[in-house]
Amino acid sequence: MFSHLPSLVTALCLLYPLFPNPVAAVWPAPQKFTKGDGVQFLNQNIEVTYNGAFVRWSSSSIPSSEPQPHECPAHCSDDVNDDGQEEEVLTENLAFQQIPYTYGYTPSGFTSKEIVQAGVSRALTGIFNSKFVPWILHKPNTKYEPDLDKLEWLQTLEIIQTASDDRSAFKPLAGEVDESYNLTLSKSGHAKLTAVSSIGILRGLETFSQLFYQHSSGTFWYTPYAPVSITDSPKFPHRGILLDTARHFFPVEDILRTIDAMAWSKLNRLHIHVTDSQSWPLVIPSMPELSEKGAHHPSETYSPSDVESIQKYGAVRGVEVYFEIDMPGHIGSVSLSHPELIVAYNEQPYHWWCAQPPCGAFKLNNTAVDEFLGRLFDDLLPRVERYAAYFHTGGDELNRNDSMLDEGIRSNSSEVLQPLLQKFIDKQHERVREKGLTPVVWEEIPLEWNVTLGEGTVVQSWLGAGAVKELVGMGHRVIDSNYNFWYLDCGRGQWITWENGLPFKTGYPFNDWCGPTKSWGLIYSHDPTANLTEEEAKLVLGGEVAVWSETIDPMNLDGIVWPRASVAGEVLWSGRVDDNTGQNRSQIEAFPRLTEFRERLVRRGVRASPISQEFCVQGEPWECEFAM
Repeated sequence: MFSHLPSLVTALCLLYPLFPNPVAAVWPAPQKFTKGDGVQFLNQNIEVTYNGAFVRWSSSSIPSSEPQPHECPAHCSDDVNDDGQEEEVLTENLAFQQIPYTYGYTPSGFTSKEIVQAGVSRALTGIFNSKFVPWILHKPNTKYEPDLDKLEWLQTLEIIQTASDDRSAFKPLAGEVDESYNLTLSKSGHAKLTAVSSIGILRGLETFSQLFYQHSSGTFWYTPYAPVSITDSPKFPHRGILLDTARHFFPVEDILRTIDAMAWSKLNRLHIHVTDSQSWPLVIPSMPELSEKGAHHPSETYSPSDVESIQKYGAVRGVEVYFEIDMPGHIGSVSLSHPELIVAYNEQPYHWWCAQPPCGAFKLNNTAVDEFLGRLFDDLLPRVERYAAYFHTGGDELNRNDSMLDEGIRSNSSEVLQPLLQKFIDKQHERVREKGLTPVVWEEIPLEWNVTLGEGTVVQSWLGAGAVKELVGMGHRVIDSNYNFWYLDCGRGQWITWENGLPFKTGYPFNDWCGPTKSWGLIYSHDPTANLTEEEAKLVLGGEVAVWSETIDPMNLDGIVWPRASVAGEVLWSGRVDDNTGQNRSQIEAFPRLTEFRERLVRRGVRASPISQEFCVQGEPWECEFAM
């Protein structure tokens, strides 16, 4: 009866090792990743170089006198300063070249070396300050930490940028910046990070930071994965979040924290849907009445300095922040300061005029609207263009009935409205292009209204049901935000109320329009290029998860967005299909990495939601698997 005991014992040992292998870190998954089981410890005095020059010296290794200037090494890249002038990376200014390990270091300019210096500081902060002792990733009463009686140290981190950054590196169109990187940790204690661009270096530094944990002793940090070899690059160049600041206002600090979490997730576009019919929080200096009368409250506005600080904060982290002013619908808040430009504002019952109150659309046959938009864009676009390549002009959910109330139209006929909308779009996109920006619109503009779009216009798709395939078939470049998978606000109930009687019966059980909740597994299942040919797939720039804020405000923002946005981040960075296996990436493989990444988000100050119970986090992936 005991004839199979040896094989059974062997199997149990494999399933329940005495000293369990640590979770294979890194989110999103690198394209190629090999690791060992050696332990290397990291000291805060690690020597870090960038293109041959020291980025940071330990106090014991700073020379007594400043080094003399030397020529840029052969592999060194040239930088571009704010004037567009090239400058060699020299070491004549020790204070500029060396940065201490300080929390919150901010570069003073947009040169490659400053971007990298700040990235190094943030990466080390992420390791040393987060206090991530990974007990939650292991079963209770198991030994998971290395002994401290014999320490092997990681001595150096050599960073090499192989090409120059041009000015588009910090406000790129999708695909203009090479985000690839190679990272190695050798057995002998030397790390090397190589990338084409400074943004690629930032991506590699984030991966580097995810390889390390803090020891429970409190004064040691280690990686259990040495040696490491990673070759990595994103599948899609546009990986983003849409944040709606019109239904609820988000203070600047919430937006900056969102940008931080995006950078840690290797997301690179923050699309701020900044105005809508509910409010106009955006201060326009030449038209102050818009925010003075249109904001929810005088304290809930974004000044020009706020806008610039948000964009700059993102740019130095490889996150491009671009804005949307939705039009010609979703613009009712303008009626509070310019009622002569708007039709159907706060008309009731609202569902006859728009998707949600208080409605309001531009009058499409009114020259005063065009004059208003000319002044608005002349003020706003030159300011946001400094740090963005895109500007979103909206175009979703335009209700034909609105124009029945427009004294200049009095019709809801597509034959009447389509030519007016074509003229409207042409004019506004011409203005966007004149200011050096690429226009983005919602899918209804080409698909529902048959508006012809200028070359290069990007279309954001949200309605699913084959819309992406139809759009790429028309030759459009597409951002996918399919609400069936990537709307993070869904599944939490209606934001409207229902009277007793027939309305109550009609609304019961008061689910929202796009439920159920988009769980991390559902988000992970979505492939933006599903059912497309290879050529069609090339037109899909990537995707954005949407954070519409009817029932989201600063109190619940983090828990709703994170780590689910990070899940879409892996789909967009790593691809839905694992090239090493040719199969869809498995939840079983992803779950341990995602739970670990969620812990890192929490340790870094993001109140990310758990994705499972603690037993499953501490156990083996198969223990909470539904097996057939």
